[in-house]
Amino acid sequence: MSDLAYASIAELGARLRARTLSPVELVEDLLSRIERRAELGAFITVTAEAALAQAAEAAEEIAAGRYRGPLHGIPVSLKDLIETRGIRTTCGSRILATHVPARDAAVAARLREAGAILIGKTALHEFAYGVTTDNPHFGPTRNPWHVGRIPGGSSGGSGAAVAAGLGPASLGTDTGGSIRIPAALCGVVGLKPSYGRVSRHGVFPLAWTLDHVGPLTRTVEDAALVLQAIAGADPGDPTTLGQDVPDFGAAVHRPVRGLRVGAPADAYHRVMAEDVRAAFEEALGVLRGLGIQLGEVRFPRPVEASIAHTAILMSEASSVHERWLRERPEDYGEDTRARLRRGQFVTATHYLRAQRTRALVREEVDGLLGASCAALVMPTTPCVAPAIGEETALVGGARYDVRDALTRMTRLGNLLGLPAITVPCGIGEGGLPVGLQLIGRAMDEQTILAIAHAYERETGWHTRHPEAP
Repeated sequence: MSDLAYASIAELGARLRARTLSPVELVEDLLSRIERRAELGAFITVTAEAALAQAAEAAEEIAAGRYRGPLHGIPVSLKDLIETRGIRTTCGSRILATHVPARDAAVAARLREAGAILIGKTALHEFAYGVTTDNPHFGPTRNPWHVGRIPGGSSGGSGAAVAAGLGPASLGTDTGGSIRIPAALCGVVGLKPSYGRVSRHGVFPLAWTLDHVGPLTRTVEDAALVLQAIAGADPGDPTTLGQDVPDFGAAVHRPVRGLRVGAPADAYHRVMAEDVRAAFEEALGVLRGLGIQLGEVRFPRPVEASIAHTAILMSEASSVHERWLRERPEDYGEDTRARLRRGQFVTATHYLRAQRTRALVREEVDGLLGASCAALVMPTTPCVAPAIGEETALVGGARYDVRDALTRMTRLGNLLGLPAITVPCGIGEGGLPVGLQLIGRAMDEQTILAIAHAYERETGWHTRHPEAP
């Protein structure tokens, strides 16, 4: 394995600036690794020719002293529902298999402006509507830690790519956990920003009031650097307007001693496999050692929040796909079509009731975070990666639908638009990664970045990688 395979953005950037590494050399090395790990199914499209051209341009700019910032010359990938000018954007579907956008999504444009190099478009669950990335049109994406296991989803290709050393960063989307779940199951960092922090203009929607765009990276600092590049107001997405962008890179290094963090103690959030429980309890011990004041919190209405999220997601997703469901139903994979059909039976009354529940839960959680703690901490997923094709997962002595199990701890962040980050916190059953999740106050990514970075620095779980064949 190349010494570049698991270098961070910060490390690669230092070498590029010092000109001890060329962007062209970096891209050539990466393309070779992508080819060798094709069995993972992490990419739908690899943009080799364009990436090499961008690398050559970056090399000239850096040599001339026109350095754009920490992402200049850094290869990145994008989940294949983020529009890219002149490069097909399939959404993991048959319906859009030949779709070539005429424009970049706002986040793609911002990465280009930052000097990042697009290496390819990563695989996803069809139309981002699932957690396995077992795609009926492009084949399954495999977990680099065990190729018989799922990488999670829907941003499974992004998680697999970063975990396997196929690029230091990838952008994914998160509607019910779709950044954090693959990050946790693949042993990398995944950051879902606050709702309205990052533009979704040019990103194909799953559910417009739940969707978020964010990075999967090797380190917390790298996640902050990518967020810095893509955050900010965009007239194309009115939810972003009026938000100031803080210095996320500086926030990573904030002191965390004395911060109050709550661990939900209700029955809903205590359901987890024993290997996950052991890793979680050990992680709590590390946080205490960092001087963080940990306390148990009684979480309001976790079941109601989950039901409300499901009703909103199903209704909005079915609305997005209404015309294609009517005109091209046979072009959907079976599981995606079935979920979209079920969403058509969510009535307006159900949807409005879910939105009222959402408002109530938001008020209660805002009060909890404002008065009792600066952040919440819990496992990202209650179990390690299930096998490909497995329909249920064993969690705490009971079997749950894989989708319900893996989104159990992540839905809340989407329902309320709160920032959430997952970092590796251990190795569970079968040598598979376990993730630790921190959820913060709205528009306060800084606090969870600081806690996650302090934990990462103290433990070093992020330095463990799957063995290459």
